Amino acid sequence: MTATMKGVVFPGDKKVEVRDFPVPVPGQGEVLIKMKASAICRSDMSLYYGNAGVVGSADKAGAVIPGHEPAGVVESVGDGVKNIRQGDRVAVYLALGCGECPSCKSGYIMFCPTWQCVGFDQHGGDADYIVVPEVNCMKLPDGIDFVTAAVSTDAVGTLYHAQKRLGISGCDTLVIFGLGPMGGAGILVAKALGATVIAVDMIEERLELAMELGADHVLDGREGNVVERIRQLTGGKGADAAVDCSGNTHAENQALDCIRPHGRAAFVGECRESTIKPSEQLIRKQVTLIGSWYFPIQEFAEITDFIVRKSIPVEKLVTHKFPLSEAETAFRMFDERKTEKAVFVWE
Repeated sequence: MTATMKGVVFPGDKKVEVRDFPVPVPGQGEVLIKMKASAICRSDMSLYYGNAGVVGSADKAGAVIPGHEPAGVVESVGDGVKNIRQGDRVAVYLALGCGECPSCKSGYIMFCPTWQCVGFDQHGGDADYIVVPEVNCMKLPDGIDFVTAAVSTDAVGTLYHAQKRLGISGCDTLVIFGLGPMGGAGILVAKALGATVIAVDMIEERLELAMELGADHVLDGREGNVVERIRQLTGGKGADAAVDCSGNTHAENQALDCIRPHGRAAFVGECRESTIKPSEQLIRKQVTLIGSWYFPIQEFAEITDFIVRKSIPVEKLVTHKFPLSEAETAFRMFDERKTEKAVFVWE
């Protein structure tokens, strides 16, 4: 008799179903993981609405189990698995690649020409079990619980990598625009690096959470001239660096406007189209602007070591935890922005 498990699917138009699926069997080079935590991400909403957006294909809506931020315990391994064993605690890297191209070999698997995404192109972690290639398993150190691990596979990891590329340190005043889970993770990372943090959003609850996460100043984007207030807070010089996590073109422009000459900025929030002023905002200030998306797989060990060493309270980013049976409620509340980071958990 085939063993079954529960898994979430999105038939479309904000419908959520928890269905029975066969427990997958790991094949050559694959690992079966029993889920312990799987975080909800804003990009999941494209499938929730019925059309894959940032990644994946529209025809996957209703056909694939979502969840690209999973963590759990290895249940069994397939033939040829060498470095992962039953009982290992692991998180899952979301990008599946060919394994042979320069991008895969460099660890930036999401740049593989044939890459696919866990939870969009292949079944993800919003289920009792998931099968992934051994190479996508990232071992967890002692001191990292499963919820922290799940959140760190995206929000914390992405913002760590972005700030590493910007060279953020205790010498810097960093402005973070957009204080959802990504922006909140950015605050935690920046404070652990020693930076002074100015946090900007237009939602009162997010501004309050930003203070709890350690932001030195919070600015309500609905009140006054944000760029001028940042200049005042920095003695007229402007910020050393800025990160936009909102994907809003107005915030992107504010990020470029608020930094000083030779400042640095990163765009992390997804935005399909924007308008900036290269001469004024980049060229004549000699600004460095980067786009930053995810992190190379080998950096996860560095990220988790950083979390443990700096005692970063990643759990503060999580406002709600749900059992898988309450998936409809979880996604509805997340869609209505009644939660920030929400995570499915298993006992």
